Amino acid sequence: MFLTQFIHRALRESPGRPMTVFGDRTFTTAESVDRVARLASGLGSGRGDCVSLLALNSDRCHETILAGWWSGATVSPLNSRWSAAEIAYALNDSGSTSLIVDENSAPLVPELRELCPDLGRVVFCGSGTVPTGMIDYDKLIAESEPVPDLRIGDDAVALLLYTGGTTGRSKGVMVSHKGLMTSTLGTLAAGKPAVADGVNLLANPLFHIAGIASWMAQNMMGGTQVFLPVFSPQAMLEAIDRHRPTTVGVVPTMLHMLVTATDLDAYDRSSVQVVRYGASPISPALLERSMKAFPRSGFTQGYGMTETAHITVLSAADHLIGGDLLRSAGRALPHCEVQILDPAGNEVPSGTVGEIVTRGDHLMIGYRNLPEETAAAFAGGWMHTGDAGYLDERGYLFIVDRIKDMIITGGENVYSTEVENALSQHPAVAACSVVGVQDPKWGERVHAVVVLRPGSQTDFDELRAHAKSLVSGYKAPRSIQFVDALPLSAAGKVLKRDLRDAAETGDVPQ
Repeated sequence: MFLTQFIHRALRESPGRPMTVFGDRTFTTAESVDRVARLASGLGSGRGDCVSLLALNSDRCHETILAGWWSGATVSPLNSRWSAAEIAYALNDSGSTSLIVDENSAPLVPELRELCPDLGRVVFCGSGTVPTGMIDYDKLIAESEPVPDLRIGDDAVALLLYTGGTTGRSKGVMVSHKGLMTSTLGTLAAGKPAVADGVNLLANPLFHIAGIASWMAQNMMGGTQVFLPVFSPQAMLEAIDRHRPTTVGVVPTMLHMLVTATDLDAYDRSSVQVVRYGASPISPALLERSMKAFPRSGFTQGYGMTETAHITVLSAADHLIGGDLLRSAGRALPHCEVQILDPAGNEVPSGTVGEIVTRGDHLMIGYRNLPEETAAAFAGGWMHTGDAGYLDERGYLFIVDRIKDMIITGGENVYSTEVENALSQHPAVAACSVVGVQDPKWGERVHAVVVLRPGSQTDFDELRAHAKSLVSGYKAPRSIQFVDALPLSAAGKVLKRDLRDAAETGDVPQ
């Protein structure tokens, strides 16, 4: 199986249908495929080569990824929020032969050339004047003759996705054609992540597996991709109103900003049939509010990681059941196994917390140039996620924390998500995150960082009392810091390391 299969199907069935939309720019399937074949020729890459992409979401990202696969190369979408040093590490580690940049990343190129002596051609895919020393993207396409699709797939590396960049050295996750195809087909079989011949509004960045998964699901189902370069509530609501998408993909922080937008009802949201969310925990209160804001939409949650893609899905039908299921990450997808193991590697009974592990053809090949880390990740024949959770008697997965984020206070284990769920039920709380910080008495204390709703007021004593009414007393926060916003990664995840550092050095209530 090879990941460009969908292009040939779309070209045969609907050559005149829009395949990509970016701003006022639209390309039909036939136009898009021709551009991909020409770009593959112009880049001159082949099997064993790596093409890196450093740009915000656009139709040209779509073309670049497909052109790499067309020629048999690996594509490495890089985090556009990284520093030059972090980007340079990935470029040197991957041995990239080409780098595609937009106007946002172009200013970094001189420094990247100094840090990456083997970096080859740099292609400018942005708007405006092409910087000196770079190749014009559209001119490259226009001047190149199309080449045939090599149809290289199966165990060949399709994507090289670098994880992290905020905590130590990044790891290059090697994703095969077979792995991504298996995950996509399994997700489609288990639920409704995309509508056949529909319109997908892509706001999650394509350097993140959530963005790739959403993009691939719609590709496999046919239809149109609408690209949003940067998320903002207004930009997304305007895109929904204008382009009438059938599917939108978000993370919980995006959902919160959407449903709390003061002008939400000014935009027509009736076209949206599917709302996909994931990447971080969501509070039941936010989920219920979101379902009311998109009453015609089926909600689906996908759980996984870069190394695994999706491994469980909470379906739209599960969301309608509601209740306790809204805290679940769903059931294992048909293409993979999921188990819960204790530290000794033994499977634990239903309802018992342990490490979430998985195995199947959906998994990464390994970490590039990191054999020891790869072996550790696959210890015992299972891919170890590093997440703590449990399976109930029905097979639903409940995630309680990252194992490294578990708080041990006074000898008791506290999982941050249960405290966050409790705090989020207070009417004054808009968003919150809970971490453990060093404490001379308790070893670690439960520390909450809270964003209040506009116009709302509360204090430490009130929030602690509220939490104690819902969770055990030792789980309630012993310190709370009020902030205007939580620090987020480009993928929308809360940067808990930053919160811990601020709590350790800052003046917080005791």
